[in-house]
Amino acid sequence: MAGDYSFPKLIEPGAGEKLMSDEATYELDGHIATITYNRPESLNAINGAMRECLNAAWLEFYNDPEAWVAILTGAGRAFCAGADLRPGQGNSAGSWSGSYFEIPTVNSFESGLELWKPTIAAVNGACIGYGLTGAIATDFLLASDQAVFGMPEVKVGVPTIVGSMRIPSKVAWADAMEILLTGDNIDAEQAADIGLAWRVFPHDDLMDEAYALAHRLCQGAPLAVRAVKEVATRSQRMGWVEAVRMGESIRRIVGGSEDAQEGVDAFREKRSPEWKGR
Repeated sequence: MAGDYSFPKLIEPGAGEKLMSDEATYELDGHIATITYNRPESLNAINGAMRECLNAAWLEFYNDPEAWVAILTGAGRAFCAGADLRPGQGNSAGSWSGSYFEIPTVNSFESGLELWKPTIAAVNGACIGYGLTGAIATDFLLASDQAVFGMPEVKVGVPTIVGSMRIPSKVAWADAMEILLTGDNIDAEQAADIGLAWRVFPHDDLMDEAYALAHRLCQGAPLAVRAVKEVATRSQRMGWVEAVRMGESIRRIVGGSEDAQEGVDAFREKRSPEWKGR
C-alpha cells in the first residue's frame, strides 16, 4: 500500500520490554531510544542472558513506530568487553549450539539485522570483540577520549567473522588487518585517525553529544530518513541501473505518505513540519 513503509512485525511493540531484564536496558525518551549494556561489574561482557536482552531491545526499537533513532552505550566504565568466556555464562552469540557446522542466522543487531532507522554508538570505555562488532554496526560511532578498541579473538584461538566482514569496509586494508590479525587494542585517537571512530569527545561530554546528534536526526521525516539509509546501504551491492530502479520504487512509496504531504504543506506555509512517521 502506498505510504506503508513500516517494518514487518517481528514482535508486537511493547513485547520486547517483557523479554528484557537488567542485563540490557531499553529507554524511550520522545523519539530517541537508548539501549544500554548493563553488566558493569563484568565490564558489560555479553553472556547468554544479556544476548537475549539485547535482541529483545533491538526488536523493540525495530518495531516501535515512536522510536526513530537509537543510541547504544554501556553502563559503568566500559562500553562492552566482548563475549563473557567464563564457565556458566551461556552463549553470547545467540541461540545456536556452537557447533562449527550449525551456522547462526542473522539473529542479532551485531550480525546484521536489517534496520533502517539511524543508530549511534556512544563508546564510553573498552569496546572489545563483540562490543566492537556492535559499535561498527551503527551509523555513527562516537567515542569518549577514554575509549579503547580491539578484536582479540585470534589471541584466544577463535576467528572473528562479522568483525572481519565489517572492519575492512570502514578503514584501510592494512589498518583493518592490524586490528584483526594482531588482536592488539588501539586508543580513541588512533581509532579516529584511521576512520574507525567518527568523532572523539571529552568523556564527560559523550552522552550529551550523542543525544544532540540524535535530536538532529529526528528533524528529518522518519520514513524518508529510513528510505535514504536503505538505498545507501543496498545500492553499494547493486549495479547502477538496478539501484536507481530500487530507489525510485522506494521514493514512490514514501512519496505517498502523510509525512511527504506534511513536508510540502509546511514548506508552503513557512512553518516547521510535524512528522507522524506515516
